[in-house]
Amino acid sequence: MQAEDMEVPIIHNLNDTGDRLRPRGKDVFKEQQKESESSMDSPNLEFEYGDTDTVTAELSELYSYTEEPEFALNRDYFEEDFRSHGRRWIELAVEEQRTYVMRLLDALEVTDRDKRLKVARAILYLAQGVFDECDTEVDVLHWSRHNVFLLYDMGIFTALLELLSMEIDNNQACSSAVRKPAISLADSTELRVLLSIMYLMVETIRVQTEDDRPEWIAAREAFKNELGSPLYNGEPFALLLFTMVTKFCSMNAPHFPMKKVLLLLWKTILFTLGGFEELQQMKVRGRERLNLPALPEDSIKVVRAMRAASPPASAMELIEQQQQQKRGRRSRRPLVKQDSLDTYNERDPFKNDDARDEEEDPEDTDSGIEGEVDPLDRDVIIQPPPPPPPLRPPTERVNFPKGLPWAPKVREKDIEHFLETSRNKFIGFTLGNDTETLVGLPRPIHESVKTLKQHKYVSIAEVQIKREDELQQCPLTLGEEEVEETPAEILYLGMLPNLSQYVIALLKLLLAAAPTSKAKTDSINILADVLPEEMPITVLQSMKLGIDVNRHKEIIVKAISALLLLLLKHFKLNHIYQFEIVSQHLVFANCIPLILKFFNQNIMSYISAKNSICVLDFPHCVVHEMPELTAESLEAGDSNQFCWRNLFSCINLLRTLNKLTKWKHSRTMMLVVFKSAPILKRALKVKQAMMQLYVLKLLKIQTKYLGRQWRKSNMKTMSAIYQKVRHRLNDDWAYGNDIDARPWDFQAEECALRENIEKFNSRRYDKNKNGDFMPVDNCLQSVLGQRVDLPEDFHYSYEMWLEREVFSQPIQWEGLLQNP
Repeated sequence: MQAEDMEVPIIHNLNDTGDRLRPRGKDVFKEQQKESESSMDSPNLEFEYGDTDTVTAELSELYSYTEEPEFALNRDYFEEDFRSHGRRWIELAVEEQRTYVMRLLDALEVTDRDKRLKVARAILYLAQGVFDECDTEVDVLHWSRHNVFLLYDMGIFTALLELLSMEIDNNQACSSAVRKPAISLADSTELRVLLSIMYLMVETIRVQTEDDRPEWIAAREAFKNELGSPLYNGEPFALLLFTMVTKFCSMNAPHFPMKKVLLLLWKTILFTLGGFEELQQMKVRGRERLNLPALPEDSIKVVRAMRAASPPASAMELIEQQQQQKRGRRSRRPLVKQDSLDTYNERDPFKNDDARDEEEDPEDTDSGIEGEVDPLDRDVIIQPPPPPPPLRPPTERVNFPKGLPWAPKVREKDIEHFLETSRNKFIGFTLGNDTETLVGLPRPIHESVKTLKQHKYVSIAEVQIKREDELQQCPLTLGEEEVEETPAEILYLGMLPNLSQYVIALLKLLLAAAPTSKAKTDSINILADVLPEEMPITVLQSMKLGIDVNRHKEIIVKAISALLLLLLKHFKLNHIYQFEIVSQHLVFANCIPLILKFFNQNIMSYISAKNSICVLDFPHCVVHEMPELTAESLEAGDSNQFCWRNLFSCINLLRTLNKLTKWKHSRTMMLVVFKSAPILKRALKVKQAMMQLYVLKLLKIQTKYLGRQWRKSNMKTMSAIYQKVRHRLNDDWAYGNDIDARPWDFQAEECALRENIEKFNSRRYDKNKNGDFMPVDNCLQSVLGQRVDLPEDFHYSYEMWLEREVFSQPIQWEGLLQNP
């Protein structure tokens, strides 16, 4: 597959992108003013990161508010069919319930489309928890769980899958949708009902509870294996959903309800491959199998124990202080705390008085990438620092850190590089990759090497790369590699032929749903499953639809961000080159500027957005009486401090950006070229430890390229990086000594990586692999005696073929006598 086939012009001009990524002039000032107001006294966000939000939140996000009337429709169709029993569903014995579900299953196979839809709605009502017979939300969830396991046991999922495949291949519906000027909810009714039932089944069975029955636990394992195995037309269920995504993005099926497809795809991948806790356990088991040392710490626990830091001083405050200094007046504002970003409010460990004097020099305050970064994005310390507090007795020093949160790491190549430099300096020659011989080196170097080796960390990826190199060099000696059929391996094998299409489709949807994207005529319409048939007339209806549309986009961003991160993490654990090919497709499709564009907004406003109407959320809306909605109640929104899904999306996108750029010099330089530092610094205003950690990681990898002045002007950020991000013992991230030694050759790095990926895919997945080493049959009789399969009609045209290919072709017999 050629690189040009994978590119999608999401952002066409690299040079233009940096300018577009951040506002200019007065816009900058207004943006900064908004942000400084919103970030003042911003409280710590009590947010716990996980695979998903609460069960009720995840179920409610499946439905748009415009779908609310359909709840009653589902109930009516069920009751119309169930009326003959004379009793309520929850009063029936399990055997009677099974008999009724079997009858519904038979009715799904009728040819009449409308009758099939009615039966599907009755099944959806069962999966929703027969809410008309329940008094509380807890009852609805209880009966939904009971019914879903019953439906799975009776084989409903397989029947729904056949119906879904029929709807996907329904060319008549696709062509009529393409011709329609405006697509609404009505165009995707059947698909929405089918996808809703499937989502409820996947999400309900995926979630484990303490009171699960033994048969439910067995059903969960069976369903998980079923979804992850190539049982559906020889491919996993996730591939069918990926096909729907690409079909929608190619404009061949604009009526597909994309939000439901993406949510179901995300939950299917999460269920079959496993969430972040399972990933950590798989990583531990993988290291044990390879006889590698145990992980120095559990990263999930370390991040959860972190405390958020105060955001940097806002640009508005700094400008005011500058103006007051120029007027010669002493500022009455409180002193800007030098180390407000430090977790423990202690003095910066590597800051001395000279550095502080330099920071106070008013003539040395231009900042940025050699003067290119916007001056409003600096953290200049205007005030002289307050005098140090008197020393307290040791008993009071309870808040001092016991140590840095992460154990330092060193790679093998870091030790090699250190020894190469030391040998060149002290001896005058090198010994290649030898890390044991220390002859001729001074004692301090011996101590340094000993310390480096104590903290040496060998990753699973390094072992996999080394093993792959060996297999490439000695294909016959080492023989066939045994590939374990894990769910991630099966999924990768299925995705490989169309991987670039899947990645580009996901990024197109992410671009269309991003709050910073402007509506364009040629962009994809992702609102097909939220817009009603009749557009709103009153102001109240318009407000409600506006909230619904914004919520719809937020949910799409949440699903895509979580999906991309899960794929990257699982493929990296399965094999590093599987991760690298997905990463490369993402980079070629301009994922890095797209994520930066997403963060180039007032991120505090995005995280605290209130695009939800609690009284319309499922299951609240089907159990309680509906209060009268007013414009005031819609404007007020909910009382939550932040929007869980938006904060979750931001962290996922930051983690994805980290995965793409880690140890990749050329991609790190892309961050610098796109002027990401001011955008990322604004994201530090969110007082949530995990989000700050991933922002600081992204800032750390590029600090050496941002220039000395930027580092001087942003010492609080540098201090936070020192305290929160893992240390690499001989990484001079804060000083930038190797700038001149490393030219930026994006194409060469990516081509070398691409070559390794193609070799890996060819060796492992090519049907005709090792063709050069296959034995050749030299016996004339044996070769002529082999049976060749010819087409059925070949004997009719045999004489013509003989005339054309043999008799009419001149044969140069004398050519055989000439020397080659």
